[in-house]
Amino acid sequence: MTLKEPQSMDECVYFTRRTTSKGKIVAWVFRETCIKCKKALMGKPKDEKTGKAKIRAKEYTCPACNYTIDKDEYEDSLQCNVQYTCPQCQKSGELQVPFHRKKVKLFDEEEQKNVSVEAVLFPCAFCSEKIAITKKMK
Repeated sequence: MTLKEPQSMDECVYFTRRTTSKGKIVAWVFRETCIKCKKALMGKPKDEKTGKAKIRAKEYTCPACNYTIDKDEYEDSLQCNVQYTCPQCQKSGELQVPFHRKKVKLFDEEEQKNVSVEAVLFPCAFCSEKIAITKKMK
């Protein structure tokens, strides 16, 4: 299965390129078409003054018909495309997983303690190692 890569960031809700201790991860989530009119891609609402997307908005809207859907409901229906090199077995693979973030406990080297972070989890196709794509730590 070959995944379709995005041509620009305008097609994506989420895109990240990470390097782990011994592996690499590239993940992206495509924007979906409006479920009501099926004409335009859903996106964050635009600011009237600047014309830029409101990045902290709690909903997604269709620019064609102004249909609005809650952020959590919309993001849970999306698929995350992942290309990775497993840090455990060093094999490369690609897969699609639901774009659903779960709370995971990870060890933070700076603070020297376990921290709970949100992450998209997926298993390696070869060794079944659980790999996490975390939100950026502050």
